Amino acid sequence: MGIDNLPIFAALKGKMQWNEARQKLLAENVANAETPGYRGRDLKEFNFREMVAKSAGNSIATVTTQPGHIGAKNGAQGGDFGARAMNSFEITPEGNGVTLEDEMMKVAANQMDYQAATSLYTRSLKLIRTALGR
Repeated sequence: MGIDNLPIFAALKGKMQWNEARQKLLAENVANAETPGYRGRDLKEFNFREMVAKSAGNSIATVTTQPGHIGAKNGAQGGDFGARAMNSFEITPEGNGVTLEDEMMKVAANQMDYQAATSLYTRSLKLIRTALGR
């Protein structure tokens, strides 16, 4: 079993890919902030529970060994992170629905989320290396 098959690593990798895709969309929104008729787009929220359950279904299963044990079930429903139109409350006379301040706040939050995911990924790798004695 490779490290990418572990549920936590698969979920963190998925989160980092989601942040990358969101950063591209947010950059498009900022670039088109003054384009007449342009409506900003964003991604649906990333769901860790779905990612972990989807990857756990492939590699790890729980087993009850005695009648008193409680079994765990995976109820994962996969989903891509496709772009969707944003609900813009401020529309310029040209029909543009992008607010630069909001977009820059989203960019900053996205960057912090990405840094948190990479930090968790790195620390998890260090823990596994420590456990293996390397």
